[in-house]
Amino acid sequence: MAKIGGSGTAQKIKKRFLFSISFDGRVILPPVAIGLVFGLHVILPAHGNYRLKLLPYFRDFLALLLIGYGVAAVASIFNQRIREKLGFKAVFQACGFLALGVYNLITLKFELIPNIYFPAPERILGVFVEDGFFLLRCLVYSLRLLLSGFALGALVGVFTGTLIGWSRRLNYWIMPFIRVVGPIPSTAWIPVALVIFFKPASASVFLIALGVWFPTTVLTSSGIMNVRKSYFEVSSTLGASDLRMIVTIALPAAAPSIFTGLFNGTSACFLTLMAAEMIGCKFGIGWYINWQRETLAYANVYAGLIIIAVTFSFLIGLQFKIRNKALAWQKGTIRW
Repeated sequence: MAKIGGSGTAQKIKKRFLFSISFDGRVILPPVAIGLVFGLHVILPAHGNYRLKLLPYFRDFLALLLIGYGVAAVASIFNQRIREKLGFKAVFQACGFLALGVYNLITLKFELIPNIYFPAPERILGVFVEDGFFLLRCLVYSLRLLLSGFALGALVGVFTGTLIGWSRRLNYWIMPFIRVVGPIPSTAWIPVALVIFFKPASASVFLIALGVWFPTTVLTSSGIMNVRKSYFEVSSTLGASDLRMIVTIALPAAAPSIFTGLFNGTSACFLTLMAAEMIGCKFGIGWYINWQRETLAYANVYAGLIIIAVTFSFLIGLQFKIRNKALAWQKGTIRW
């Protein structure tokens, strides 16, 4: 009997080991695409009109990507989680690298478009290397304005949305004001902000907060008004106060709508930030982009845009993680 049990255990271990060792053919698509782009970049000479000094940044960048994806492809053979994650995103990432290679061809190699407005990838990467510290300082300054305005707008938006979603009387008086003022773009309030606030940084924070306040207010109030009335009736019967019902029932039930408002507010933040930093601020990514645009340094402009895109993606991803943690109890009832 012991021998049969031991044999069965060995078979289970063998099956589990064989299951963990597998290969998804899709994971090789990104390294193949990167290798193709790398080969064309090395083999094909730059266009004769491309007078700027050739830099190794794009070549080194592709080499690092190739090594990284190669290591990940090998690791995916032994790790199911890595294999599934890489396989799911492989086609999209491969197409992205091929698009980057096409852009490199039409700019650096064939110059099919004006290089002053569409710089080659190596020039854009060169900005990160040569001007990286200054860009980091600008990013820190922009994040300070962005997070301050976002926090202020989110707090006021949730508070205002709770008031008009809970009280019919307050809804009667406040909602018409929100319908008139809310749809006006935040950037249209720049002259007013400059008059009210003496410092450009304070005016920028106000404008960013205003852009977050409107979608957060509307969606918070909508979420609270859509909560089942029976929940409040039962709580009231048990002796719960209005404040307790708001904190324990209304806000948790409206949380999905609140997070949706915050997501929309994040988009409004970045749109407003670009304009807000141009009203007197002497630092920041928006100011940097406008400054480089005026000097026709479009490689620096694209570098600033990439920083904004990466930062926006990171903040949205962070909000999704917070949302998933905070609303884990609703995961079975709401489709995300």
